[in-house]
Amino acid sequence: MIALKKMWKNDYFKTIIAFVLIVAIVLGLFFGLELGLKTTYPLLTVESGSMSIPYDGADSFWLSIMHPFDRTLSIGDIIVVQGVNIKDLNANYPNSDIIIFHSPIDGELIVHRIIAKETINGITYFQTKGDGNGYPDTWPKTPTSGLDPWDNNNPPGVPQNLVVGKVIMRIPWFGWITLFMRDNSLGLPIIIGVILLLVIIEFIIPIIRENSKKNKPQNTTPPQPQMSLIRKPLINGYLRAV
Repeated sequence: MIALKKMWKNDYFKTIIAFVLIVAIVLGLFFGLELGLKTTYPLLTVESGSMSIPYDGADSFWLSIMHPFDRTLSIGDIIVVQGVNIKDLNANYPNSDIIIFHSPIDGELIVHRIIAKETINGITYFQTKGDGNGYPDTWPKTPTSGLDPWDNNNPPGVPQNLVVGKVIMRIPWFGWITLFMRDNSLGLPIIIGVILLLVIIEFIIPIIRENSKKNKPQNTTPPQPQMSLIRKPLINGYLRAV
């Protein structure tokens, strides 16, 4: 018990405990979101511009800056995904749900809006489209072009078993950090470098300073007695002190 109290007084020990707690909170938050939102993909980053509506030819980066709270999505958005009951999905375009699903072609995760749905032999299929695809038939116009290629299959659309969930919230801009790390070969080294720099500042430098203080030669010169000044009344016009 005494040893634990001594360790708790150590600043380095406190820092390590704080770091472990931060990691535990982050992991707990992520797994908590999985349970709470009922999906294995609670947080995703938008990495393509198919959901971005073009404004005067602006690209997706400037769209995310100029229109951060649009009802559509832009590159760099972090989206919060909720697992849903297929029967509860809204297919009433243009106010229909934006869903995340595995592509029927290659299995990649796609985020597009529901255009319509159809139930065949007890299985529900969703016709989908990116809000920015098929210009000028972009959202919220009734789409006549730009529909997803699987909508032409027989039966058409995305089968219900490939649907992961729906978008319930978007957080603009912050996903660019994830995209930078993924697309830039220097992304991961930069993050590792920042972590190492923090470790050096927090741990290494204080240890070096402490060791240098211990190794610094002590001043063996005995302290000189201090003179006390006692002010006395003026005598012959001078202020004396002894």
